[in-house]
Amino acid sequence: MFNKVTAFLQQALETREPSINLLDSFVNHWKAITNYYIETTDESRPVKQTDIPWCLRQMLDILVYEEKQQGEETGPCMEYLLQHKLLETLCTLGKAQYPPGMSQQVMMFFSKVLSQIQKPVLHLINVYRPVQKLINLCGLPDSKTETEESQFLFAVCTRVRKDPYVLNYILEITKDSQKRCSSTSDEALEEGCSGASSPERAPSPPSPSSSAASSCSARSGAHPSSSPQTATGIIPVLMHLGKSQKSRVALRSMESLLLLVSLPQEDTGHLLAEGTPLCHLLAQRLTELYCLIPSSLSPADIHSYSGAQWRDHFTQDSPEESQSFPGSENLQGFFCFLDYCNELTKEAPRVLGVKMARAIHLQWLKGVIQPHLLQMSEAGILVHTALLSCSVRHIHSPALLEELVQFLLGSDTHCEKQQDTQTHILRYRLIEHCNHISDEISITTLRLFEELLQKPSKSILTNLVLRNLEKRSYRLPGSGVMDERHGVESDVLEESEELEEDPFFTDMYEDSGFGSQEPLLSLPSARERHNPRAHTQVADIVNSFLCLVPQEAKTSHLVQMYSNYQLCLKECIALSRDWNWPDSVKTTETHPATDFYEGHFLQILFDRIARILEQPYELNLQVTSVLSRLAVFPHPHLHEYLLDPYISLSPGARSLFSTLVRVIGELMQRIQHIHNVTDKLMMIRRQLMGLEEETLLDHVTLLKGVIVLEEFCKELAAIAFVKLPIEEQ
Repeated sequence: MFNKVTAFLQQALETREPSINLLDSFVNHWKAITNYYIETTDESRPVKQTDIPWCLRQMLDILVYEEKQQGEETGPCMEYLLQHKLLETLCTLGKAQYPPGMSQQVMMFFSKVLSQIQKPVLHLINVYRPVQKLINLCGLPDSKTETEESQFLFAVCTRVRKDPYVLNYILEITKDSQKRCSSTSDEALEEGCSGASSPERAPSPPSPSSSAASSCSARSGAHPSSSPQTATGIIPVLMHLGKSQKSRVALRSMESLLLLVSLPQEDTGHLLAEGTPLCHLLAQRLTELYCLIPSSLSPADIHSYSGAQWRDHFTQDSPEESQSFPGSENLQGFFCFLDYCNELTKEAPRVLGVKMARAIHLQWLKGVIQPHLLQMSEAGILVHTALLSCSVRHIHSPALLEELVQFLLGSDTHCEKQQDTQTHILRYRLIEHCNHISDEISITTLRLFEELLQKPSKSILTNLVLRNLEKRSYRLPGSGVMDERHGVESDVLEESEELEEDPFFTDMYEDSGFGSQEPLLSLPSARERHNPRAHTQVADIVNSFLCLVPQEAKTSHLVQMYSNYQLCLKECIALSRDWNWPDSVKTTETHPATDFYEGHFLQILFDRIARILEQPYELNLQVTSVLSRLAVFPHPHLHEYLLDPYISLSPGARSLFSTLVRVIGELMQRIQHIHNVTDKLMMIRRQLMGLEEETLLDHVTLLKGVIVLEEFCKELAAIAFVKLPIEEQ
């Protein structure tokens, strides 16, 4: 059949017959379709057993051929299609599903017209009106035409991508509908966060059964069972088809939505943000998927999940074997959709990206996660903190990250006060969870903060640490002298006189024979000739950390981590390059002594370090990991406070080094009562390295704490070594 029509068209061209022959053929094919409805008596006969599919194909071929021959002008066949409203009629026939299967044929015809006709046609009333009607026939319950629907909608979105000005015609937006949609969306967002707005309210723990999902959805304002019949318009239809069990249908629908959202014009972004329920539906879907994750999931499984791109969810039959565990499919479904939200908010115009991120903040973060984090159930806190930590790791959209930081930490930039516990209740609770009675909760929450410290956001460091170090009130007023090279204050180093003022350090120094030890670090003489003071400062600071642990408590003299921290430093420098941090410390103004408060976050970390000899090995590793991450950042105040052993502290203030000195003092007292402590420490180290099987030993927690302490001091020495030369050059 197709070859006959092609031969006919070629013959018409060769004999240069008038174009009326094409029009006659086009009209004849159309009449053949309409005559079927007049003459047929068998209403159950499927459309594929009729000539209708063939006639539609011939009509399409004629339209495409005509366009190539006519050039810029509209051909008579296209004019006939428009004037006689053929698309409108086809849409009506498809809606009637007569003969059976007619809707598939209509959608295929529409799809091919939109994709194969090159001239803009969607702005024509006799095209966009039937297209609008056909869109509203998609996404119905128990639809048998999902494949054709997804192809048709993809063709529409591809056409809009090519001609963005036609978006208005496809969305069917009027001023009244835009106002109504915006009002409905705002109400939904308010409903989403109403259950979590009061910090004093303690929500009941979620049920581990299937009712958890409905309870979760109720908090967020999400309605997973809402009827798709009430959702009209291309955005709700695409969101509905994105949930299809057919992976190709879901993937094509999500790609179609991405085509619309990524239109670069700001006015189209504003149109989608204010005139459609896109933001609400996106946040609602993310919330639904989060609520499907079993509350019995293991935090270890959550932390081990490496993530996947959203397209992979539709191309893989099942999760990789290494990531397969009970509930892994639900976990993968959520994080793949989170990755999709990342891409949407990154590719969208700013006005749309910000509103999508805000909707996710209100419905998912504030509406669902916050109540779980503020609950009393330790099991609930644990699993949702682990999920949040994994979410932080996978969020890379600037708009989403900004909302995430606002949700977790707030926007305060003034110095903290110890009595500020209600300024941002979630921030306060999360930091308190780092010091929770449950070691698992403490470890998981510390992991959350470590993930935060790896995100490219200046607000995170400012909120957690830097705002409290801005005035340098941790220093004793008048303790510094002016550095002639940089014009800033620096302390005078004279044979470690400030360290000797600390009684713990003095006793430890004398008892362990440090006075007779050779320096552990000697920098190249070329640097010393170039800048002797820089050499003295680097060597003294590095050796101060390396010499902290007494000789009998040391199990390894190897320091092989400098290259690791060079890479880490480069990473942190890259993160903070655009944050406008000062190159050197600010000059301390003359002011009366004030009580210094390091802030809630550092207070908890220092408290944890002070108990390093009493805490589980895994917890100690996580605490030191967070502190090492902080110490690497190239902010001069943070560097001075965490890595300079020689600063004179104001009354009542403590630094990381002074905290470690007191830990060493406690260690010296406790190891005196342990027989063969060095041998036992060596045995524990070999066990931790997997070189020996674990055996029962007394004081295991203490001995493991000593090993972590030793490694932490070497880490700080390595960080100081890789940072100071850069700053002193």
